[in-house]
Amino acid sequence: MTLLEGSIGVEDLVLLEPLEEESMLKNLQLRYENKEIYTYIGNVLVSVNPYQQLPIYGPEFITKYQECTFYELKPHIYALANVAYQSLKFRDRDQCILITGESGAGKTEASKLVMSYVAAVCGKGEQVNSVKEQLLQSNPVLEAFGNAKTIRNNNSSRFGKYMDIEFDFKGSPLGGVITNYLLEKSRVVKQLKGERNFHIFYQLLAGADAQLLAALKLERDTGGYAYLNREVSRVDGMDDASNFKSVQSAMTVIGFSEEEIRWVLEVTALVLKLGNVKLSDEFQANGIPASGISDARGVREIGEMMGLDSKELERALCSRTMATAKEKVVTALNVVQAQYARDALAKNIYSRLFNWIVNRINESIKVGIGEKKKVMGVLDIYGFEILEDNSFEQFVINYCNEKLQQVFIELTLKEEQEEYKREGIPWKKVDYFDNGIICNLIEHNQRGILAMLDEECLRPGVVSDSTFLAKLNQLFSKHSHYESKVTQNAQRQYDHTMGLSCFRICHYAGKVTYNVNSFIDKNNDLLFRDLSQAMWKAKHPLLRSLFPEGDPKQASLKRPPTAGAQFKSSVAILMKNLYSKNPNYIRCIKPNEHQQRGQFSRELVATQARYLGLLENVRVRRAGYAFRQGYKPFLERYRLLSRSTWPRWNGGDREGVEKILGELSACTSEEVTFGKTKIFIKSPKTLFYLEEQRRLRIQQLATLIQKIYRGWRCRTHYQQMRKSQILISSWFRGTMQKKRYGKMKASVLLIQAFVRGWKARKDYRKYFRSGAALTLSSFIYKSLAQKFLLGLKNNLPSTSILDKKWPAAPYKCFTTANQELQRLYHQWKCKKFRDQLSPKQVEVLREKLCASELFKGKKAAYPPSVPVPFRGDYIGLRGNPKLQKLTGREEGPVLMAETVRKVNRGNGKTSSRILLLTKGHVILTDSKKSQAKTVIGLESVAGVSVTSFQDGLFCLHLSEISSVGSKGDFLLVSEHVVELLTKMYRAVLDTTQRQLPITVAEQFSVKFKESNVTVKVTQGPRGNGNGKLSCKKKGSHGLEVTV
Repeated sequence: MTLLEGSIGVEDLVLLEPLEEESMLKNLQLRYENKEIYTYIGNVLVSVNPYQQLPIYGPEFITKYQECTFYELKPHIYALANVAYQSLKFRDRDQCILITGESGAGKTEASKLVMSYVAAVCGKGEQVNSVKEQLLQSNPVLEAFGNAKTIRNNNSSRFGKYMDIEFDFKGSPLGGVITNYLLEKSRVVKQLKGERNFHIFYQLLAGADAQLLAALKLERDTGGYAYLNREVSRVDGMDDASNFKSVQSAMTVIGFSEEEIRWVLEVTALVLKLGNVKLSDEFQANGIPASGISDARGVREIGEMMGLDSKELERALCSRTMATAKEKVVTALNVVQAQYARDALAKNIYSRLFNWIVNRINESIKVGIGEKKKVMGVLDIYGFEILEDNSFEQFVINYCNEKLQQVFIELTLKEEQEEYKREGIPWKKVDYFDNGIICNLIEHNQRGILAMLDEECLRPGVVSDSTFLAKLNQLFSKHSHYESKVTQNAQRQYDHTMGLSCFRICHYAGKVTYNVNSFIDKNNDLLFRDLSQAMWKAKHPLLRSLFPEGDPKQASLKRPPTAGAQFKSSVAILMKNLYSKNPNYIRCIKPNEHQQRGQFSRELVATQARYLGLLENVRVRRAGYAFRQGYKPFLERYRLLSRSTWPRWNGGDREGVEKILGELSACTSEEVTFGKTKIFIKSPKTLFYLEEQRRLRIQQLATLIQKIYRGWRCRTHYQQMRKSQILISSWFRGTMQKKRYGKMKASVLLIQAFVRGWKARKDYRKYFRSGAALTLSSFIYKSLAQKFLLGLKNNLPSTSILDKKWPAAPYKCFTTANQELQRLYHQWKCKKFRDQLSPKQVEVLREKLCASELFKGKKAAYPPSVPVPFRGDYIGLRGNPKLQKLTGREEGPVLMAETVRKVNRGNGKTSSRILLLTKGHVILTDSKKSQAKTVIGLESVAGVSVTSFQDGLFCLHLSEISSVGSKGDFLLVSEHVVELLTKMYRAVLDTTQRQLPITVAEQFSVKFKESNVTVKVTQGPRGNGNGKLSCKKKGSHGLEVTV
């Protein structure tokens, strides 16, 4: 139980001491300022609107409250919803949750939280989820058509709503039924300053697309409509366009068809269009005032949209037909009367549309006939209202709250009485204010205010609000709860606040003064028959269905029931419904008038507390016993107060509780009563005494636990230190003994060594000749080695590096030494050979070495080129001065000069060229004219591609940035390709300090001008590479070469 321990203020006002209005307000303010918005009065929940989102909702909190009992956690709306749902599911008791409070107190949000909790904890499944979604989505639709911005609240419900949610035996929702009460339809035609019309009008204009607005003949600007308050078109924190999309989506989820949604929007647009119908003064031929339509466009558009005859509608708005049994009389209406008729039509259309929407939702969520079901009702209805000017609406609202207060008192006392009976405790009569006298004053069938109002409306002759007030003054002149100016004068009382046209009723929540002006008109709520018939003649299906009385076949001269009679009947049905269910109450309170978070107005909250009867609730709850709890949880909480029950009790729960309370002096028999399953405590002081004793005992036990813990900790520390000391001592003694043993062992070994040495020396002197064998074997081995080396000296092979002969080792033991000597001798011969070579010969060998690295094992033409020395000049360059001039002196000597064949790019034919390779260029000249055709810088040579065959075909790949490279690569054939490419590789390396990439492949890519050509080389039938080379074009990007 968290009601006292660690709580902020008192969580249950039943335990409040002293029980006064000031202490109650102080407690509510303290909890509100600490963001504790919920407080209990027994099983009643008081909720103070925080005007902000608090982190106390969501799946985590739903799970927490689902698993706990009502008083186990902090007060919360989830706790109340859980008790109601669990009672419905497991005890098979129908439930109702009554949510009351004035506008802006958070009733709508409270009902949403209750429904969301029930939806979260009930069963799962596709059908169940569909029903839950339909029930939840009914809220945004009803809010759009039934809520509006008022001075007190940006999302005020302007109607009362009672929803019966029906469940199966498993606790899964099957559907529901919604009942609405007293929609404030006067708001359709008139709003106070700073207020708005119903949300749907603004949502429609802001959220509908241009096509829909055009179809409805509307404009987006809200300032163009007489029924909309031009001063307030938007609400902070409310997105009308987004909400319109949400309403359309919600209607689809509930089951509205696209056609039905369109019908609803068309009728909504009709109400806006009616407000723009302008009426002007006209006169009949006899001079009697009449009225007419000054702008026919509005009526024409209404007729086109609704399928109405505009003339018929104009006639119905501007005249009235009075029917008697014998004849019909048509009377022209003046402008004021016509405006009243127009506004009455607009209010009736919207009111009936709202009722149709509620009935359509009920069709979608209703439960099939014959299914066994449990019911949970949620009542979200307006709270008690006292305004500066109270009219008929406030009168019926306060009448409804009187009935709800009566239900609360009777059911609360009934519940108390049943619990006392179950527990075997005698019931004592409780003194409380019975507001039945006020209910009778209003609803008595013959002598009630509503009955007098209906009688005055039906009475022939001159009827007015004044005659109605006069009748009340005459009838209730001596009633203790009725006052007026007349009754005060009769009793010689003076009250300047009481007007001549007013009367006052002393309600349970305070005195309320009502102004009787418009009581008769609002109670009559008449709509001229001409307008009903005109609406019935419309071709629009929905509008036609809203006015069934307009059908001439169903025409009746019987007067329809008055608004007061209808509301009285609805309240009676509601009360009957509530009496059949187990009630759960949520009292909503508005902390300030400015909708600001953190502000708490004591005067405002005090007024609401009186309206809601919170103190009366607490007094009724405390009339018998302020606190009661089961024996087991009580024993579990307070068993530490008795040495008999602490720390362990093996007896029964009740015996344990009796043992505890018997040892406490403050718990006398007058204060405590034992029921069958519960302990009942009369005064909160006794409970506070128990809590104080428990707190002191917990401190004692905490001190005892700390003492025992410290002792245990010191003993444990001492034992650990003792064990550590013993362990350290044992390790130290062991180490010392090991060291001593090591020294003794070393000494023994030393003595043994000396003794063994002495004995060995003694035995050696005795047997010294035993070492002769080792000496002889060493001598023989040395003799053999000497003989081997001397023999090798006389039989050395020739000094030719090509001679690899070497005498074999005479003995196996010399094999390794013989191989090493052979290697050293060969290296010596090679060094001697290199020392004899000239620089030119060394250069030739380096070229051969480079050729080996480039082509050995890669190109078949390499092995035949190895024994052939590189000549460099194969064309007799010295005898040709013209070719010598082409090279220039700066280039140095010609590294390679030979005749090559160049493969033509176009047709693959070959032509003879002379190739000159210098240290900086590759020069291709005409073999006949000795003129330079192409000069290629070695830095422009990007790479070379050759085949692996014995042919001389190779490709010079040129870089694209060079002037020559832009013409493409060169495909050449050389008979000394190995020598040529080796010299070119070395020249590129010396000139550009980079290695020339040489690729050996049978297929490579050659760039000819802008295109690439793939050259594929195949070997001919001879396969030796000495045959004639042939080239064939294969399309525009292929060249096949056969070698």
